[in-house]
Amino acid sequence: MTKTDPDFMRKLLRLVLPIAFQQFMLALVSASDALMLGALMQEALSAVSLAGQIAFVQNLFLAAMTIGFSALAAQYWGKGDRESVERVFAHSMKVTALVSFAFTMAALAAPEGLMRLFTNEAELIVGGAVYLRAASPSYVLTGISQICLCALKNSGRAGKSSLISAVSVVLNIALNAVLIFGLFGLPGLGIAGAALATVAARAAEVIWCAKETAGPDRVRLRLRDLARDDRVLRKDFWKYTAPVLGNEIVWGVGFTMYSVIMGHMGSDAVAANSIANIVKNLAACFCIGLGSGGGIMVGNELGAGRLEQARVYGGRLCRLAVLTGTAAGAALLLLTPLILTAAGLNGQSSGYLRGMLAVCSYYMIGKSVNATTIGGIFCAGGDSRFGFCCDAVTMWLVTVPLGFAAAFALRLPMPAVYVIISMDEIVKLPAVYRHYRKYQWVKDLTRKEETGDEYEGQDAHGRALSAGG
Repeated sequence: MTKTDPDFMRKLLRLVLPIAFQQFMLALVSASDALMLGALMQEALSAVSLAGQIAFVQNLFLAAMTIGFSALAAQYWGKGDRESVERVFAHSMKVTALVSFAFTMAALAAPEGLMRLFTNEAELIVGGAVYLRAASPSYVLTGISQICLCALKNSGRAGKSSLISAVSVVLNIALNAVLIFGLFGLPGLGIAGAALATVAARAAEVIWCAKETAGPDRVRLRLRDLARDDRVLRKDFWKYTAPVLGNEIVWGVGFTMYSVIMGHMGSDAVAANSIANIVKNLAACFCIGLGSGGGIMVGNELGAGRLEQARVYGGRLCRLAVLTGTAAGAALLLLTPLILTAAGLNGQSSGYLRGMLAVCSYYMIGKSVNATTIGGIFCAGGDSRFGFCCDAVTMWLVTVPLGFAAAFALRLPMPAVYVIISMDEIVKLPAVYRHYRKYQWVKDLTRKEETGDEYEGQDAHGRALSAGG
């Protein structure tokens, strides 16, 4: 902290803690699915884990939409322009709802075909198809709720957003227990029960979001904004969102290739990888919260024209990211014995998981720094192309081809393969640091009302920026 801004940590924690808690609660759903389905049989856990890759792919798109939404909304909110935030809200909702509906239709119409993309084991295909078919409505519901929650976070209501997510998660976990095991006289539905619990929780979340965003003094989803095609806004939105979407696809498809590699190394590897991913997501919650909350803070400063202050905030966030990642990795190592006991895997899977957790502990440092810089600071200033280029190189020229070669050509042991496919967050750190120091992210993205369609943002040195970027 400095004398000019003694409230930095207070403002940061006000954003980070609710967002981190929201991320933790969402990750907790996957953990409850794993524990409850694993109590039935290990194959059920593996099948649902692979089926969950469809939701993972959808979440890549949702991440791009919410990051693009936040980049503009945070700056306009910092500027005090509520109307522009509402216009961005409407455009984001239209695109997200349409694409999410396509995911719903694909899961309903061709679940077996989707499962064959991830595994060739018949038992896992059948179980995963049951899950996808039952869970299909949840995809469009999730798309709607995530945009609404993003609107709340970017308009000073991060706490309310987290409360809605938390209640939805608690409902999901409770329904998991009831529907999977058949409590209170209901039939035990197993895999289908886990899917139906997710649908019910997402439906409740959408209803609450609709009520919250329709209230007085809220950023509202207005019919007039949904009906009109705002050419200028659309151009701005996709200028900053398209590179993020490309980045998410490049990273996400690459990450999905890791699941493909694990999926063809046997059910023991799939089960261990499922638990490792859940634990990794839980451990990364505060890291992701730091990136999201920090990005909103930086965006607010940029939109308000305080460019030098945004630059100072960026430096502090990077230092905090290193500390946060180190703490998350250390906590993961300390909790490894407890995780192994709770997972209840067989001997081979448990041995795999122990090694995976050790690798994940080092992975967390890179994850924290990259989530804060690429996913938070850079995107807050519209600098979204770097992430796309960085992930394209590290994943598709390094870790994915090396992973396939290690698994299928060299036939290395599974732990060695896992080390290789977990290098991506560490490999890109030098490039991320060099790019951060260029300060290309220190930009005001807002449009001045009196200039109409002409963009008059400024860079870090106060120079006017042309419409071409």
